Amino acid sequence: MITLALAGKPNCGKSTFFKAATMANAEIANYPFTTINPNFGVACVRTTCPCRGLDLTCNHCVDGVRFVAINLIDVAGLVPDAHKGKGLGNQFLDHLRQADAILHVIDASGGTDSEGNPVGAGNHDPAEDVKFLEYEMTMWVYGILEKHWSRLSRQASVKTFSIHQGIAEVFTGLGITPEDVHEAELLLKIDLVHAQMESLVPFCAQMVRISKPMLVVGNKIDETPEALREKLAAQKVSFVSAASELALRNAATAKVIKYLPGDKEFRVTEGVTLSAPQKAGLAKIAEVMKKNNGTGVQDTINRAVFELLDRIVIYPVEDEHKFCNKQGDVLPDAFLMKKGSTPHDLAFQVHTDIGKGFLYAIDARTKMRIKENHLLKDGDIIKIVSAAK
Repeated sequence: MITLALAGKPNCGKSTFFKAATMANAEIANYPFTTINPNFGVACVRTTCPCRGLDLTCNHCVDGVRFVAINLIDVAGLVPDAHKGKGLGNQFLDHLRQADAILHVIDASGGTDSEGNPVGAGNHDPAEDVKFLEYEMTMWVYGILEKHWSRLSRQASVKTFSIHQGIAEVFTGLGITPEDVHEAELLLKIDLVHAQMESLVPFCAQMVRISKPMLVVGNKIDETPEALREKLAAQKVSFVSAASELALRNAATAKVIKYLPGDKEFRVTEGVTLSAPQKAGLAKIAEVMKKNNGTGVQDTINRAVFELLDRIVIYPVEDEHKFCNKQGDVLPDAFLMKKGSTPHDLAFQVHTDIGKGFLYAIDARTKMRIKENHLLKDGDIIKIVSAAK
C-alpha cells in the first residue's frame, strides 16, 4: 500500500492534518514537539467509482464516490539542523524512509517561527520553511553516504566494481536503484568514480528528489494574509485548512452534516437543530471552503498520489460479465498502480502465483482479450486469466 509521510517543523498543523485525514487519535496542541513518536494511520484517495457509468449496484462506494486506502505517517516536527541532532534529532528523518512521498506541511499563515514557536500570523515568512526540509534530508543522505565514501572510493579502483551499484546498496532503505544513481550522475555532469565527498551535496539532493518526491502543503490557510498566500501560490503550494476538515469530519460522524472528504461544500442534516456556536463555526468553515474550493485536505492527498506518484486506479474482477468476484461482490477491489502498468503487473499485484501463471487478460468493459504488455488506463476493469489455481 502507498505510504505518505507528513513532515515539517513543529506546530505547523501536521497532527491536525493527520487526524482529519485518518480520524485516528493524535495529540494536538499549540506548542512545539507535541508529536514525539510517529503516528500511523490509514487515509484514502478519492475517485469516481465505475459502478455509476455501468449502472451497477456496488457496496464499496458512497454515492458513486470510491475511497482507496493508503498509509499516512505523522512524524515529529523537524527544526533546522535536525540532521546534526538539533531538536529531537535526525532519528525522525529515519521514519521517512518508508514513505513513497512526503507532504511537507508549512504554516502558511506565518504564525510560527522556524522552530515552531507561536509568533502571530504574518510575523514569519513561510517561504523560508519551504526549502528547509529538502535541505535537512539532503544533509541526512549526505551523512549516510559520507560514512561509506572512503570504502566506495577504494573499491571504485577495481574494474569489476560498479560505483552505481555500490551507492545504491548504501541507499537500499531509500529504494534507490543503480539506474537512479547513474541518471543523477549524468544529470549533474559529474564523475562519481573520481568525485570528492565534499562536492556531492547536489548529488545527494538529487537522490532525495528521486526517492522522496515532495509536495508542499500550506496549512492554516484560513488565517493566512493575502500577501503570503500569493507568494506561496507562485511556488505551487497545496493550500489546506486541516482544522476545518477535522471539524467537518467530526460533524459528519455525529450526523450533524452531510459531507464526504473532498466535497466542495456540506449541508446540514435535515431535522438537525444547530446551536449558535455550531452555526457560527460552520458558517466560518463554509466561507473557507468557498474561497478555497473545499478544505484542501483530500485534494492534497489525491494530488500526491495521482500527480506526484503518478498512480491510476485499476479494478480487478473474476467475472467480466457481471464485474464481480466469485462471490458476486461487484467491483470488490481497487488497486493504485503506477501509470504505465500492464495486465501482467496487475496479476502480480493481485497475487505472486497469479502473476507467475499469467496467461492473458480481458478488458471487462469491451470483453476483449488484451496482451500482457497492454498499457492500463485509469478506471480499467480487468479480468486476469492465469494458470494458477
